[in-house]
Order: sequence, then C-alpha cells, then structure tokens
Amino acid sequence: MTVGDAPKVSRAGRDLPAAIGVGVGLGAVLLLSLLTVRQSFVGVVAVAVAVAGWELVGALKRGADIEVARWPVLLGGQAMVWLSWPFGRDGVLAAFVVTILACLLWRLRGGVDGYLRDATASIFTAAYVPLFASFAAMLVLPVDGTDRVLCFLILVVSSDTGGYIAGVLFGKHPMAPTISPKKSWEGFCGSLVAGVVAGGLTVTLMLHGQWWQGVLFGAALVATATLGDLVESVIKRDLGIKDMGTLLPGHGGLMDRMDSLLPSAVVSWLLLRLFIPA
Repeated sequence: MTVGDAPKVSRAGRDLPAAIGVGVGLGAVLLLSLLTVRQSFVGVVAVAVAVAGWELVGALKRGADIEVARWPVLLGGQAMVWLSWPFGRDGVLAAFVVTILACLLWRLRGGVDGYLRDATASIFTAAYVPLFASFAAMLVLPVDGTDRVLCFLILVVSSDTGGYIAGVLFGKHPMAPTISPKKSWEGFCGSLVAGVVAGGLTVTLMLHGQWWQGVLFGAALVATATLGDLVESVIKRDLGIKDMGTLLPGHGGLMDRMDSLLPSAVVSWLLLRLFIPA
C-alpha cells in the first residue's frame, strides 16, 4: 500500500471510513430489531453481551494474567439477559447472584494462589457487562419499549458526537490527561449541550414526558456515558492494551463501543421508570 492509498485516520488514531461504516452497520441492526419485533432487541443484547464478555475475559488474561471464571460468567450473563424478559429485575438479580456463586465455586479448582484476584475480576466482569446490559434489555419490554430504547441510544450517540465535534474544534483543556489525554472539558461541554437538547426533544416528543425530565435525563446520560468511557480507558491502561478486541475495523472490539452504553443503560432504565412509568 502506498502513502496515497493509506486509510484516512482520525485524531483518535482510527481508520475513519471503516469506523463510520461499522457504526452505520451496527445502527442498522439495532433499528431493524426495534422497528420489526421489538422483543428481538433482547436477542441483540444477548449476542452483544456474549461477544463483549468474551473480549473482556480475554483482555484480562492477556494484560494481567487474570483467570476469570469464563463459562460461569458467559452462561450467567446469558441467563441475566434472557430472564429479564419474563421476570424483569427479579430475574436479572437472581441470575446475577447465582452467577457470583458459580464463579466462586468454579475458581476453587485453581487453588489458593490468586483466588481473591480472579474471583473479584469474575464478579466485576459479570456486573460490568451482562448485569448492566440487562437494563437495556428491560427498556424494551413495556409497550412503548421501542421509544424508550431509541431515546437511550439517541442520547448516548448525541453525547458522543457532540463531545467529539467540540473536542476536535475547541479542545484545549484535558479532562483526565493520565487516563484519556484526548478527552477535554470543551468536549464534555459539547456532550452536555447535545445531550440536554436531545433529551428534551426525545422525552417530550417520543415519550410525552415533561421538558425538564428530558433535560435531567440528557444531563444524567452525558455523565454516565463520560464515566463509562473513562472507566474503560482506565481498565485498558491498567492492562497495557489499546483495544479490548479486533472484531470491528476502526473501532477495536465490541466492548470498546459499549463502554458508554453500559452504565447509561442502568440510569436510563431507572430515570425513565421514575419519570414515565410503564
């Protein structure tokens, strides 16, 4: 490949055309599930949880030689997501608790050395990926579930897009230079403006809520999306890796794209349940 044929790379060091193409493809899969049979979104979440969980387990092994209880976490994660459909939060909580017990038992086979480290990492993985993602699955269950999920996704995308544009154009003051040097306070302000506007519009127009509820919803999701991004950056720096995986060209792994979605799913379910009871 000659210099002239090199792929266009963004400031984040990514192949920009590939990243855009993959993003559009993922968005199309989500929309197809939501606009046809909305409950099929639960299946999409289940697949995402399986892939992202596998990536995180592998990253912990590569970066720090941590032996996560792979099969209890992966199978328990599927139980959390699928039990959210008929049983809601009770099913998710029950599956999570059983997963913890299975992880503690599974790791006994490895003996004493590193038991606490590996068991703790197993529980963290079970909470961080499938437990958080189960709240996204629960968003789609009410009659207006499609609109709830769309509000959640639109706000996270708006936050990421607003932050990226403001950061590229105006970013001068790093938010957390030792964790994510490219993330700036100017970018955060761009995320906040975009998130608040998107929240006000989606909650009032799609869910028929109050404008102030949309503003609070938008601000909360900007905070959780930013937190999720920073947390994953910390994890990757701690492990000494750039990406969780290589599945998605221009993005890294699927886990690298779920960082802002996972904590935001929890807050979305909590706030929308409070503001607009199903």
